[in-house]
Amino acid sequence: MIKKVIVTGCNGQLGRAVNELYAGDTSYRFVNTDVAELDITNIDAVMALVREVKPYAIINCAAHTNVDACETQMDLAYKINAIGPRNLSIAATETGAKLMHISTDYVFDGKGTRPYLEFDKTDPQSMYGATKLAGENFVKEFADKHFIVRTAWLYGDGKNFVKTMLKLSETHEKIRVVNDQFGSPTSAKELAKAIRVLLPTDNYGLFHGTCEGDCCWADFSREIFRLAGKDTVVEGITSEEYGAPANRPKYSILENYMLKLTTDFMFADWHDAIAEYMKSI
Repeated sequence: MIKKVIVTGCNGQLGRAVNELYAGDTSYRFVNTDVAELDITNIDAVMALVREVKPYAIINCAAHTNVDACETQMDLAYKINAIGPRNLSIAATETGAKLMHISTDYVFDGKGTRPYLEFDKTDPQSMYGATKLAGENFVKEFADKHFIVRTAWLYGDGKNFVKTMLKLSETHEKIRVVNDQFGSPTSAKELAKAIRVLLPTDNYGLFHGTCEGDCCWADFSREIFRLAGKDTVVEGITSEEYGAPANRPKYSILENYMLKLTTDFMFADWHDAIAEYMKSI
């Protein structure tokens, strides 16, 4: 029996990584959708597609991820990050499908001093974080069989921090990068592997999914340049000096506690994952 899986946001970094990982697996057939094929904010459109496909699972990679834009586009952010997951959850429950929903470290306040566990109190400090948390809550409320995986600092095939840094290095000898925000750079490929481990199980619930180890953005940039053989100098600056419209968590290191408690799966160390990624590009 071939298991059909609907992927939303299929053209994003994670959507592409998931497709690549499952490429040779004949037991699954992917129904890929992006905003052109499916408006997840429209309940009727979601119900119609899910009833037609009758999927084994839905993997929701769709999100409004422009953190600064979310501050001014509040309605759109709530529609995509909260109403969308709600609609997918309702449709999944009606058809008996599993829902794999991707969330974020931005649900925390970023004032922590040790890695956040799945059981820690949420307190988003930005509109992006608030809308993603609302999405998590809808999934918990409406999807009978759900996995919520919070990730952070994601990079893969698409627009991301790594490529931005490499592009800047072509025209700048020195780049100023924030050195007071700490997290775990995470490869979309590694996150896709975690999804593949969880999806066939009944191990439902909330998980953290980031690469092992941590750093600040400035040190991440230095490692990117080292691997690329570039002499670009990274000057560390504060978040205040950078001055982005939306608040970023200063400390957003997640502990993959539930994955370690309930599975044998381990994410790669971030140094190894970025080295592999740099070879691929």
